[in-house]
Amino acid sequence: MTTYKSALEHVRAVKAKLGGTWGAIHPEDAARMIVQNRFRTGLDIAKYTASIMRKDMAEYDADTSKYTQSLGCWHGFIAQQKMIANKKYFGTTDKKYIYLSGWMVAALRSDFGPLPDQSMHEKTSVPALIEEIYTFLRQADARELNDLFRALQKAEEAGDAAKAAEVEAKINGFQTHVVPIIADIDAGFGNEEATYLLTKKMIEAGACAIQIENQVSDAKQCGHQAGKVTVPHEDFLAKINAVRLAFLELGIDEGVIVARTDSEGADLTQKIPVSKKKGDIASQYISYLDTKEIDISEAADDEILIKRDGKLHRPTRLASGLYQFREGTQIDRVVLDCVTSLQNGADMLWIETPTPNVAEIAHMVNRVKEIVPNAKLVYNNSPSFNWTLNFRQQAYDRWVAAGKDVSAYDRAKLMDAKYDGTELSNDADEMIRTFQADAAREAGVFHHLITLPTYHTAALSTHELAKGYFGELGMLAYVGGVQRKEIREGIACVKHQAMAGSDIGDDHKEMFSGDNALKAGDASKNTMNQFGG
Repeated sequence: MTTYKSALEHVRAVKAKLGGTWGAIHPEDAARMIVQNRFRTGLDIAKYTASIMRKDMAEYDADTSKYTQSLGCWHGFIAQQKMIANKKYFGTTDKKYIYLSGWMVAALRSDFGPLPDQSMHEKTSVPALIEEIYTFLRQADARELNDLFRALQKAEEAGDAAKAAEVEAKINGFQTHVVPIIADIDAGFGNEEATYLLTKKMIEAGACAIQIENQVSDAKQCGHQAGKVTVPHEDFLAKINAVRLAFLELGIDEGVIVARTDSEGADLTQKIPVSKKKGDIASQYISYLDTKEIDISEAADDEILIKRDGKLHRPTRLASGLYQFREGTQIDRVVLDCVTSLQNGADMLWIETPTPNVAEIAHMVNRVKEIVPNAKLVYNNSPSFNWTLNFRQQAYDRWVAAGKDVSAYDRAKLMDAKYDGTELSNDADEMIRTFQADAAREAGVFHHLITLPTYHTAALSTHELAKGYFGELGMLAYVGGVQRKEIREGIACVKHQAMAGSDIGDDHKEMFSGDNALKAGDASKNTMNQFGG
C-alpha cells in the first residue's frame, strides 16, 4: 500500500518537474487523494483480493479453525455497512468476504422486476452489482481515511508532532474495506463462450472468485428447488476452462474457481455424453442412468438404447426428452462431480444439501478427500433451511440414540414456540451456534456463507418499522427502534450526510476552490452536528 509520505514525495517530485502552472495544487492534498484511492480499477481489486483468498486457503489447510465467512449482499450500500460493522466490532476485515447471490440479483436487481432463480435476469446485472459493491467499499475507505486526514491536519496545525505521527501511522496501517467477492455466475448464462465473456466482465468489475454450477444453463433452477437438470462432466469442465482462461487473460493468475454440483438434488440430465472407452468419465456418467433391460424385439423405431454388459437397456426418458438417473445414485454422482472438477482446474467445491447436517456433509466431502486430500468446500448456510426445526430434530434424534427421555417433545412439531427455552431447544441452538466451526473442522468447509440474509433482514426491519410507525407508536417507532439504537451503538449511518460523502465533498471543494469553497458542514446550520463526533 502506498504510504502518505511516499505519495507526498511523489507529488512533490512531479510538481518540481512540471511545476509552473501547478502553483495552486498543494502536494499534501494530492497525496491525500492518492492514498484515499488505493484501487484504480476492478483488475487491481481482483488481483489484490485473489491473493487474500489464496493466503486464507493456505492458512485453512494448516488449521481448520481459520475458516472464512460472508453474507450475501444485493446492494453496494448493504455490503459497505457490513464491512464497516466488521471493522467497528472486530477491528478487522480479515477472513470476512462478500457473497454475490444470483438469486438476489434475479429477485432484486433485474429490470424485469422480481424473478425466480432461473437465470432469466440480464447477465450484465451481475458485473454491474460487483462494480457497485466495490464503489461503495472504496467510498468507505475514502470516508474513514478522510476523517484521519482531518485529524492529521488538525494535529499539524496545532504543532502536536506526536499526535500527527500517531495519526499518520494509522493512515499508513489502514486496512481497506475491500475484501474478496465470491460471485455467482449461475450455470454460465449460455455456452462456454458466453461463460468466458461474462466471466471477463465480472473480473474486470473486481471479482476474484467465480462460482459456477453444473446445471443446464437454459433449464437452471434454484439449488433448493426441484426440476434441476445436470450436464455431462465434459460440458462442465469446458466452462471451468473458460473461467480459468478469462482469469489468465486478464492477469489474475490467482483467481479462484468454485465448482458447484447440484447432483444431490438433481435426478435428470439433458443429454447422454459420448463414451470412447468403458470406464471413461462419459461412461461413468452414463452408468448412473435409470435403465431397463429389453430384447431388441421390444425396441421401437427411432428409440435410443444403451448396451450395458452385453445387454440392451432402455433409458428412462421423460416426455420432455430428459433422461432419468437411478434412485440412490445422488451421493455417488456428487462425489464424482467434485473429484472431476478438482482434478480439472477448480479450486474449491460447493455442494447443495437438503439439510444443514455436519455428518451428512462430511460423508460426501471425506469421500472426495480420499482422492483429493486438500479438497475444500464453500457451504451455503441457506435461509431455505428451517434451521430451528432441523437442529431440534437432530438434537431429538441424538437424545433418542443416547436413551434420553424425549416424552415431553413431539418431533414433528418441534418448531412450536412452546419448546423455546427448553433443554432440547437450548441443545439445538448450541449446535447451530457451533455449526460453522464444526463443519470447518469435520467436513472441510473453508468458507461459510448465507446466501440471502440481507434480503430477509431488509424485509423484517421494514415490516417492524411499518407496523409501529403506521400504528400507535408513530414517530417513536423510528426514534426508539432505529435512531436511538444507532446513536448508542455508534453506527456511522446515523450521520447519513457524512456517510453519503458530504464531508469528503467539503474537503474536496476546499482543495479545488480554496477560500471560495461553499461547504455543507457549517457548524451552526448542519443538523448532523446534533449527533456529535
